[in-house]
Amino acid sequence: MLGLLGPAAAIISAALIVLLSPYFLRYALARPNARSSHREPTPQGGGIAVIGATTAVIAGILIFIPTLLSDPFRLAVVFASTTSLAIVGATDDMRPLEVLPRLLLQATAIAVVLAALPADLRIIHFLPWWFERALMLIALLWFVNLVNFMDGIDWMTVAEVVPVTAGLTLFGLMGGLPHDAMLIAIALCGAIIGFAPFNRPVAQLFLGDVGSLPIGLLLGWLLILLASRGHLAASLLLPLYYLSDATITLLRRLVSGEQVLQAHRNHFYQRAMDGGFSVYQIVVRVFGLNIMLVGLAAVTLISTSSWLHVTMLASGSALVGILLWDFSCARRKKIGA
Repeated sequence: MLGLLGPAAAIISAALIVLLSPYFLRYALARPNARSSHREPTPQGGGIAVIGATTAVIAGILIFIPTLLSDPFRLAVVFASTTSLAIVGATDDMRPLEVLPRLLLQATAIAVVLAALPADLRIIHFLPWWFERALMLIALLWFVNLVNFMDGIDWMTVAEVVPVTAGLTLFGLMGGLPHDAMLIAIALCGAIIGFAPFNRPVAQLFLGDVGSLPIGLLLGWLLILLASRGHLAASLLLPLYYLSDATITLLRRLVSGEQVLQAHRNHFYQRAMDGGFSVYQIVVRVFGLNIMLVGLAAVTLISTSSWLHVTMLASGSALVGILLWDFSCARRKKIGA
């Protein structure tokens, strides 16, 4: 049964895209701006299919094979919040929202997801419970937005989400993730694969905020569950490229006094593209790096050695640093030439 979930989600996702394509073209056309990497107006909204397919697969399990789910109520809360965040994203795609209302709506959806977590779920046990939950809220809010920020070129989200969700599925089979969460990881992986052919360079369709925001919420929730089972190192390693690129870029912009809320092209992958890298060269490197990060994370699940966990984190950080340096050098070489 598990082997059918991914293909089912991929087929539903692709079918929804074909069905909804005329509406995407009519109502959700992304026009090039200062942040864009595309030159022609391109329809967006593929996230509706991705989130719709993921939700449909889990709903199908609930209806036809309910014994596969151990906590349907909590899953319903998570998907209700995910759907509300998708609506926020869809609204922003069609008519951009002001920053403060957008962040408040995102924070509300995230708070509901955190409220649905088991009361005894902990990651850092020496912190007060309320303080840890506040940190989770801030971390998830940042993660949701950085997934949105990083969705800036064709196939970038595919290159990130497919390895991460495949890794989470593997870890679920190893007992590192609750069964319900593993099913969501499988469904999301399949749904993104179904979207991938339409986003292949040069993309016919973008995810849009309607996809990147709820995907960020689902991934962040899955990573919290992974960390709560004693696998903090693995939960940091899986999204380490996205975390590093987005966070370092934000800090650099803050230090230089730039308006961090304005659209920009300062992410490392964008600088690589401006420096002469093709989209394929960038996403293949990111995908390959993510596969290696999944491998390092898997090692931390096999052993409880703290030294080994630190070593894997250091190795992952070094690999990410090498790629970021490679992306940075592309722009410098172009300037030098």
